[in-house]
Amino acid sequence: MDQISNHFLCLAAGVTSSFKVNEPVPVTIDLLASILICTPRNVKFVLRKLEEQEYIQWQPGRGRGHISQLTFLKSIDEVFEDSFQELVSKGKIKEAIELMSSDQVTGPLKERLLTMLNKQMGFRSEAESTSGLDVLRITRNRHMEVLDPAYVYTAFESYLLGQIYSTLVTYDATTDTFLPGLAHMWEANEGHTSYIFYLRKGVRFHHGRIMTSRDVKETLQRLIDLNSPAVSLYKDIERVEVEGDHRIRFVLSRPNLFFLHLFSCIHMSILPYDIDITSEVSGTGPYRLLDLNEDVLVLAAFDFYFGIRPLLDRVEIWYLPKEASNERQYQLPDPEHGELLPDIISNHSIDYPALGCRYILFNFHREGIHQQLWFRQVIRILYSRTALIKELGGNRITPADSFLPWESSKRELLDPTLEHARALLAENGYQGEVFTLATKDKKEEREEALWLQTRAASVGLQIELYFFNEFKADHIQTTAEIQLAEEVLEDDWQWGMINYFNNKSNYLFSLLRKDQISLFSKVLGPFTESPKDERVKLLNQAEEILRDNYWVLHGCHMNKKAQLNQSLFGLHTGSFGFLDISKLWIKTRL
Repeated sequence: MDQISNHFLCLAAGVTSSFKVNEPVPVTIDLLASILICTPRNVKFVLRKLEEQEYIQWQPGRGRGHISQLTFLKSIDEVFEDSFQELVSKGKIKEAIELMSSDQVTGPLKERLLTMLNKQMGFRSEAESTSGLDVLRITRNRHMEVLDPAYVYTAFESYLLGQIYSTLVTYDATTDTFLPGLAHMWEANEGHTSYIFYLRKGVRFHHGRIMTSRDVKETLQRLIDLNSPAVSLYKDIERVEVEGDHRIRFVLSRPNLFFLHLFSCIHMSILPYDIDITSEVSGTGPYRLLDLNEDVLVLAAFDFYFGIRPLLDRVEIWYLPKEASNERQYQLPDPEHGELLPDIISNHSIDYPALGCRYILFNFHREGIHQQLWFRQVIRILYSRTALIKELGGNRITPADSFLPWESSKRELLDPTLEHARALLAENGYQGEVFTLATKDKKEEREEALWLQTRAASVGLQIELYFFNEFKADHIQTTAEIQLAEEVLEDDWQWGMINYFNNKSNYLFSLLRKDQISLFSKVLGPFTESPKDERVKLLNQAEEILRDNYWVLHGCHMNKKAQLNQSLFGLHTGSFGFLDISKLWIKTRL
């Protein structure tokens, strides 16, 4: 915000607690000098500038100390909107977001500024010598967490890594088959104890070097050396044999029919062995990382990508205040500011049911009556799936009794009344203990937590809420008895589910005790050497443990939404339901 606008806001706040536009306010020069913390001479200079820009009208009094008339010609909201519009029109997105984060910007004003910002996001064509750069700006309501394949867990970070890195093979959800990636061909022996991958030739990393088998071997070794949360799934690999620059063999200690899933997942994104990716990010994916800071992540198309080069030259992901919607915005500018086709400029959205659901789990590292089954049954009643959909609605579409929607649909769900919850509390001697529920400080999670707190209060159960931006297991273990979370699974849902039961960095491993976790290890022990149908049965058994013990209380399956402009073409939904930006393009005028 410029200095003159700041002067206006200072005067508006200091002259009177409230004012009406176009109604004179009696003031003195001395009063204004005290508000602006300057000399009377400088006050007159500021007033003249404000009049020139039609912010105020000034009627000086006659003689020193006499009453003057100050008339505000704009409201505070109008000044914020004008300043905001000027910043975004000049491409000063960082400054605009900082302005929107001001304590004075709340409620409807913030919504209007968000709308204005979204109109300036989206496609831009920037002059670059004889050709233009096609740029897409996307808004995001939270910052990045981990951009390291060894540790990544959240959906959005996994999605981004899929644009920067590549895997040996890729999973195709529509056909439930594997397609070539960095490996153009592979084969296994009859006993599924030896797998050979044949690598593409001439594949370049973003830093310029050609990829070889050594990079594949060192990528796996890095997972082991770092004790990655996902490394337990690779424990069957007995040794790795490099049989030339473009051929690599994995020898296993026992049969593994799940092996290709392990080499299509984001954890086995192939990294260059000769650089430290914690200081320099270099992959073989369609986009290379151009910039990453607290305000924006910038991806640039990789001209030497081994596949089809992206049609967008650059993608910018700007972080908005936490009050912004959870919907992803793929916006284009208003038609008067761009050269988009006139018949396809209207915005629309796409919906896609997400694999996974929002759910509650309990912290068994903390003492309390939540350790007892009857109390967890009370929370199950309070966290009613049908009531969630009926009373909160939104993106909650179907009741969940599994992370998998098709498994939930097979089960008959009964929701006891609140009276039953009240009776359970009375029968078991609830003494008014206060419980803490922790969840991420995001719009929908906050809404759901407040809803549950109100329902609990209606039966006499006291719940305090703790909102966090970054999950830290040790802190939650000592702070909260209950956790509200959301699990979003990959298109390769079998990998997503087995990773949920094995990944040591997730909520489940953080909040259950070792003896509880060991039950899943026993059930899922034969998982990787089993055929697909048997693997499905094993995953169902593992979920039954969660349900029967009320360790996890499934909520609702979620419908994800992305706001689009109809000038966007090449709309392909990728993993986790995000649009595949490597295939997007924008149609402009002929």
